[in-house]
Amino acid sequence: MKAKKHPMSMVQRALVYASAVIVFGVLIALIVYILVMGVPNLKLSMFAWNYNSENLSMLPAIINTLTMIALTLLMAVPFGIGAAIYLVEYAKRGSRLVKLVRLTAETLSGIPSIVYGLFGYLMFVLACGMDNSMLAGALTLAIMVLPTILRTTEEALQAVPDSYREGSFGLGAGKLRTVMRIVLPAAVPGIFSGIVLAIGRIVGETAALIYTAGTVTGVADGLLGSGRTLAVHLYCLLNEGLYTKEAYATAVILLVFVIGINALSSAIAKRLAKR
Repeated sequence: MKAKKHPMSMVQRALVYASAVIVFGVLIALIVYILVMGVPNLKLSMFAWNYNSENLSMLPAIINTLTMIALTLLMAVPFGIGAAIYLVEYAKRGSRLVKLVRLTAETLSGIPSIVYGLFGYLMFVLACGMDNSMLAGALTLAIMVLPTILRTTEEALQAVPDSYREGSFGLGAGKLRTVMRIVLPAAVPGIFSGIVLAIGRIVGETAALIYTAGTVTGVADGLLGSGRTLAVHLYCLLNEGLYTKEAYATAVILLVFVIGINALSSAIAKRLAKR
């Protein structure tokens, strides 16, 4: 009780509440602004299958975005989770290799996306001869989100109590069985949090994809076909300066898209955690 009445405690509590209110207020203001500016400009023609200068359809971009998410996660998730399992469960704790991998992952997380885009352009588009394609974009994004998935999965595995492992070993289970049947299921919510963060970065990425996946307006023709995602579509509309209203409408769909994916991922994580 005395600590609560202390002047510094009251000041700190007031600052925490004020910070929460400011963050929440900015978020609500941003969402309301996008909805007010974008919803009146939504048209049914913007969801046509074929894009042209009259309808400015975003449906091809939505399909390309879903394809990009699937390809990127297919390549990044197995490597990220596998590397995290090795670092936590098999590698010697505190070893130089573990410290080096963590330092590298943290360094890669701070690199601007434009640098990843230039790397993907030089490596996948030019050196590997993929041209501007969905595959080149997915490979670039996989490298971008891999550190996020690795670190969040590692933290989720470390949060699992050692008593779970000891109990499994005491019942005669081996290392691999303990990891797959005991540790991983307990860490599922944390792992899904990392995947959700990765999806958010994939959906909102523009700089890296402009150099690798390209800006073709139609649905990508296969893995080696070029196509723009929803975020790139929004950027191109604003960059041209002639379709500001359509850009706001696209921002509404992008907002709904991100919220929907996050809600779906959270629901799946909760269901898996209950099981």
